[in-house]
Amino acid sequence: MTTLTDRRDPAAARPGRRSHTLTEWRPEDPEFWAATGARTAARNLVHSVLTEHIGFSVWSLWSVLVLFLGPEYGLDPARKFTLTALPTALGAVLRLPYTFAVARFGGRNWTVFSALLLLLPTGLAGVLLHPGASYGTLLVLACVSGVGGGNFASSMANINAFYPQRLKGWALGVNAGGGNLGVPVVQLVGLLVLATAGAAHPRVLLLVYLPLIVASALAAWLRMDNLRVGGAATAGDGWRDLGEVARHGHSWALSALYTGTFGSFIGFGFAFGQVLQVQFADRFDTPVRAAYLTFLGPLLGSLTRPVGGRLADRWGGARVTLGTFLAMAAGAALVLTASRSGSLPLFMVGFVALFLFSGVGNGSTYKMIPAVQQAAARAAVAAGALAPGAAEETARRRTTALIGLAGAIGAFGGVLVNAAFRQSFLTAGTGDLAYAAFLAAYAVCAALTWALYVRRR
Repeated sequence: MTTLTDRRDPAAARPGRRSHTLTEWRPEDPEFWAATGARTAARNLVHSVLTEHIGFSVWSLWSVLVLFLGPEYGLDPARKFTLTALPTALGAVLRLPYTFAVARFGGRNWTVFSALLLLLPTGLAGVLLHPGASYGTLLVLACVSGVGGGNFASSMANINAFYPQRLKGWALGVNAGGGNLGVPVVQLVGLLVLATAGAAHPRVLLLVYLPLIVASALAAWLRMDNLRVGGAATAGDGWRDLGEVARHGHSWALSALYTGTFGSFIGFGFAFGQVLQVQFADRFDTPVRAAYLTFLGPLLGSLTRPVGGRLADRWGGARVTLGTFLAMAAGAALVLTASRSGSLPLFMVGFVALFLFSGVGNGSTYKMIPAVQQAAARAAVAAGALAPGAAEETARRRTTALIGLAGAIGAFGGVLVNAAFRQSFLTAGTGDLAYAAFLAAYAVCAALTWALYVRRR
C-alpha cells in the first residue's frame, strides 16, 4: 500500500493531523497518479500559483509606482527606466539560489519563507516613499522589491517535481502563467488607486498587498507539502547538477531562447507605461491615461503562457517556439513602423502581439527544458554512462537546475529591455533603436530554434 505520509514523523500518527512531508512520489506511475498523485499535485499547484502571483506583483511594483512619481520627485524618464530595471536585475540574481532552496528546505517550507520575505520591500516602500526622498533611497527601495522575482524559480522547480513528463508543459505553463498574472493585476490595482486616491497616495497600493502576502504564506503553510524522495537533497546537490548542465551547449541555447520570451515579457511589462508616456506624451499626459493601457499586454501574455505549454505538449516545444519568435519578429517590425509613423493604434496592436506571443513562447520554451534533459538521460543510459534506474531522477534534478539557470538568464533579458529603452530615448528621443534591436534578437532566436531543435529534431 503506497503512503504519502512520512511514518517517521510523529505528527503523522496524531488524529486529525497529516504530515506535510511526502516520502514516496511516483508521478510516472499511472495507478499512483490516478489514486492520489493528481489530487496532491493539484493542491500544491494551486497554492504555488497563489504565492508566485503575489511575488510577481511585488516584483513589478515599481512599474506602477513610477507612475506616481510626479514632478515633485524630480526624475527624468532615464532615471525612471533605471528604477524599473533594478528589481529585474536582483530578481534574476536570486533565481539560482531560490531554485536550489527547494531541494534544501522543502517546497512548502521555502514557499512560506519566501512569501513572508515579500513584507520587506512592501513595508519599506510604505514607510520611505514620499516626495523629498532621495534618488538613492528610491534606488534601494526598487532594488529590494526584486526578491519577488526569485519566487518564480523556486515555484517552478517545486512544481516540476510534482508532475509527470506528459503534463509538465501544461503544469509549468499554468504555474508560470498564474504567477505572471501578478504583473497586470498590480497594474490594475495601481490604476484603481490612481483613479480614486490620486497620484499623491502610492502607499495605498502597498497597503493592499501587505495582508495578501500574509494570507498567501498562511495558506501555503497549511496546504502545501515537502517532497523528500530518495533521501533529503541538499543545496550542494543542486549546484553540482547546475555544473553538469552548464557544460552542455543546449543549456545555454535554451537559456537564450527563454531570454527572448520571458525577458521580453517582464521587460515590456515593467517599461510599457513609461514608453507610452514618453513616446506619445501628447496623448498620455497623466499617469491615469497610461495606466488604462499598461495592464493589457501583461494580462494577455500571462493568459497565453499555459496555452503555449499545452500546444507544446501536443505539437512539440521546438515547433511552437519557432512560430512564436517569427510572430514576435513581425510584432517588433509593426511597432517600429508605428513608431516612425506616429500611429498609436498600430503601435498598440504590435505591442499586444509582442506580449501575447511572448507568453506562448514562455510556455513552449519551458516544455523544451525537461524534454531535452530526459533525452540526454536516455542517451547516457544507452551509452552505458548512467544506470537505467537512475535516468528519471537524473533528468528531474537536472531539469530543476536548468530551470534555475534559464530563469536567471531570462530575467536579465528584462534588464536589457529597459536598458535598450533608456539608451534609445536618450540618444534618439524615440524607442526606434530599441525596437530595431528587438526585431534582430527575435530573428536570431528563430534561427537558433530552427537550427538546433526543428531541423535536427
